[in-house]
Amino acid sequence: MSTHCRQESHPQFLLGHFSVAFDKPAKTYQRGAASNEIYGVLRDEILTLKLVPGASLDETSLSKRFAVSRSPIREALNRLLAERLVETLPNRSTIVAQIDLRNFAAFIQALDVQQRLATRLAAENRTETDLAKLRNLASAFDETIDKAVPLDIMQANFAFHIAVSEAGKNPYVTRHYRELLSEARRLLHMHVQVLDTVARKEVMQDQHQDFIDAIEAQDIAQADAIAHAHTMQFHDRFLKALQHAPDSSFDIGRSSVSAKVDQ
Repeated sequence: MSTHCRQESHPQFLLGHFSVAFDKPAKTYQRGAASNEIYGVLRDEILTLKLVPGASLDETSLSKRFAVSRSPIREALNRLLAERLVETLPNRSTIVAQIDLRNFAAFIQALDVQQRLATRLAAENRTETDLAKLRNLASAFDETIDKAVPLDIMQANFAFHIAVSEAGKNPYVTRHYRELLSEARRLLHMHVQVLDTVARKEVMQDQHQDFIDAIEAQDIAQADAIAHAHTMQFHDRFLKALQHAPDSSFDIGRSSVSAKVDQ
């Protein structure tokens, strides 16, 4: 696959704009299935930052890439728009949604409120069927940690938390929570990639079983506390990833400037 990237600097911490060229796949899509499959490919490329924030998603170019008409492309882009993974500009062109680190604090605040509400409702309204689903999804998440594939980790984490919200039986809460979790997936990918190089098992250790225990016991106060701690864990890990220092064991010698200062 040939890839050409161009990055523009941005003084306000928006992760830059790139144009990415892809070879057209040889795959032939089944009738009626093109939209779903194209959506899946583009979603995965956005979540793993292969399609970076600001990258153009031109319908004509995508139509050529996937060898389909523009209709399934438009359907796929509309689904990504609903998940807030793409943005439509005033000129009606579509780009990969920006990651604006200026609003990270506000994002964490909103995520904390929605996560706590969703988990409280789950503790109050869960059924045995809900609990069985959560246990299965927690086990699936643990398997992705062992395999260490960032995309799989993101998707398994997303599925677990959506299931928690669905156990709360409030579709309005689930809708808003889903939007925030969808935005969080790219941030999760960024810190998974960096911190995984340090200590994967420790870094990826999660609190999913704690969620299940509190929800099963219908302990609303404990569920609230765990959900808040989970949000703060995400916050702290992401900031740690941003501050990750180069490997200190890599030593290319002292510079002449440092030597003069020491003298």
